Amino acid sequence: MSDFSQRFLFDDSDVRGELVALDASYRHVLAKHEYPEPVAQLLGEMLAAAALLVGTLKFDGLLVLQARSAGAVPLLMVECSSARELRGIARFHAEQVSAGSGLAELMPEGSLTITVEPRRGQRYQGIVALDGHNLAECLSQYFASSEQLPTRFWLHADGSRARGLLLQQLPADRLKEAEERAASWQHVTTLADTLSAEELLGLDNQTVLHRLYHQDAVRLFDPLALEFRCSCSRDRSARALISLGQADVEQLLAEKGGEVVIDCQFCNQRYAFDATDIAQLFAGGGVQPASDTRH
Repeated sequence: MSDFSQRFLFDDSDVRGELVALDASYRHVLAKHEYPEPVAQLLGEMLAAAALLVGTLKFDGLLVLQARSAGAVPLLMVECSSARELRGIARFHAEQVSAGSGLAELMPEGSLTITVEPRRGQRYQGIVALDGHNLAECLSQYFASSEQLPTRFWLHADGSRARGLLLQQLPADRLKEAEERAASWQHVTTLADTLSAEELLGLDNQTVLHRLYHQDAVRLFDPLALEFRCSCSRDRSARALISLGQADVEQLLAEKGGEVVIDCQFCNQRYAFDATDIAQLFAGGGVQPASDTRH
């Protein structure tokens, strides 16, 4: 299993953690577009962040991270479902991307919107200012300033591997006193801060935890698989056309020479609809298979 997350728990304090490793799914996302190295690294960090955040939620639905800026990367978007299926995309101005650029250079004055879309229940949305040194710092600051449980992130990606570490303080149980809880949280986060990018990217989870917390009682749970999967489909594309209205779609059909093509920006799948398909859609005939192409 190359893509997974793995939860761990401190037996003597009210802190839980999670480690995420993305290899095949990260490379699958990068294979769809030619990203400069700094953009690919930032996209990998966001993929890891989404996988970690899904692990903190108990819901059936979709988590969407969407970052926008007026800089070299105007859009960065990642989705992770409760079924642990990932996809992501970045929009960038190649002439503005310099080697070694970080978050501040790529997305100045940017913001990140976190959206939780459950299949049932209320939609939640939070906004994170991208004013930290890196994405992990921005997310950590967001949780620190909100009324949620204290949560820290460590994220790294190198164009072929993306890794993430999350620590979260749990409600008081083992440690009741505020000073004890604060000291425990300080202890685990201070040690995590010593973890280098090379260690997080290159070491297995057992070794990472041993290096950081060999003096603490830590339980590592079984891994949970993650995978790349795009949620696009011919049926969803057809519903998008129907939502435009018959007159507008027929006009589009005429302008496009008798064929309307919908491209999925995430996976490059193309869904083509000719005049017969369009007529059938609006006549209530449903969606018929077609020779879709993937580039």
